[in-house]
Amino acid sequence: MTYCCALRLKQGLVFISDTRTNAGVDHISVYRKLYTFGVKGERFICIQTSGNLATTQAVIGHLENHLALKQEPNLYSVNTMFEVAGLVGQTLRKVIADVTEDTQEQSNYYCSLLVGGQISGEEMQLYNIYPQGNFISATSDTPYFQIGESKYGKPILDRALSYDMPLDEALRCSLISFDSTLRSNVSVGMPLDAMIYLKDSLEVPKGKRINDSDPYFQHISKQWSETLKKGLQDLPKPTNDYFE
Repeated sequence: MTYCCALRLKQGLVFISDTRTNAGVDHISVYRKLYTFGVKGERFICIQTSGNLATTQAVIGHLENHLALKQEPNLYSVNTMFEVAGLVGQTLRKVIADVTEDTQEQSNYYCSLLVGGQISGEEMQLYNIYPQGNFISATSDTPYFQIGESKYGKPILDRALSYDMPLDEALRCSLISFDSTLRSNVSVGMPLDAMIYLKDSLEVPKGKRINDSDPYFQHISKQWSETLKKGLQDLPKPTNDYFE
């Protein structure tokens, strides 16, 4: 399983993905699930993947091959992020159709993708692409998407995240979302890949890989646990009628 989260905020974009894949408890591996493409000063594109590993790798492979061979349309020839999402969705649909041509078990090969970025002259966009190839876009009212094992990290995002939140605060919120998921689900694991894109910069960020020993992540994880414990202790005591 996996957990990927992407935010489209007023100041920019935030992407975080875990790297754990497993085919049973005795076969756990680390695979990157966050991929970047871009032309400095012209466009930045980030793709996050969740689901069948063979399917996701095939989708990324097709997109990379089209760029290498300059086959059109490709990620660098389309004019808008909407077209980028359409191209990725079309590629996903084709991959699933190809591998399931002789079987009806399409769901075994399903995957979900998050695609975000910016092309010069256009606004930043973030899309959630479904296994069928269709997609929806993030808005100021719904500024984030999750794919994979999302339920444990969703409450902190729902309670704390807002479109106008500064990027550093949004990053903290997202990392706590991952910390909660890591504690509750063994199918999501370190290291994490994190990336922040500043609006209108049209730069491809270097990104950061966060390992178990990362001092900042360890610090906020510990402090968040202590904050929750203290917050629970500070809540008003239940009234006597709860015990009657």
